[in-house]
Amino acid sequence: MALLPIRTYPDPVLSQLCQPVEAVERHLVELAESMAETMYAAPGIGLAAPQVGELLNLVVIDTSRGEERGTPLFLFNPRIMEASGETVFEEGCLSVPDYTSDVVRSERVVVEAMDREGRPITLEAGGLTAICLQHELDHLVGRLFLDRISPLRRALYRKRRLKQLKKAGE
Repeated sequence: MALLPIRTYPDPVLSQLCQPVEAVERHLVELAESMAETMYAAPGIGLAAPQVGELLNLVVIDTSRGEERGTPLFLFNPRIMEASGETVFEEGCLSVPDYTSDVVRSERVVVEAMDREGRPITLEAGGLTAICLQHELDHLVGRLFLDRISPLRRALYRKRRLKQLKKAGE
């Protein structure tokens, strides 16, 4: 599998709505495998299809640590069915370079999706996995964690990021 280029803010693809996956076909599993390889190399704990320029309802996550790491979850058409509680976590994003911020999320979630074989699955998650799922599913509706922070913090990051991009292009 090949590493994929990760799209970064303010790339317009990151604010677009993704399309449902009609059927889990071999080329989509290969895309998910490349996404996982890209996520591990970055390194990250989650990656959504729009982050690699594909407007599909597909996310890959792996919040495990140590020897367990390396067995990612491939989720096609994931949907949050239930959410409860509230937690605050300092989030970062592979598409938002050099920035982290506290984000309020649900403490627990129940997610329904299809696995890599196209079978329906239900995941109940708390802690880091719940946060990661919510973060990645936001990408599928064109939302970044920046959209969940104060307008002032978002504006300051945007200004700094555009300055970085302008300097890099000179």
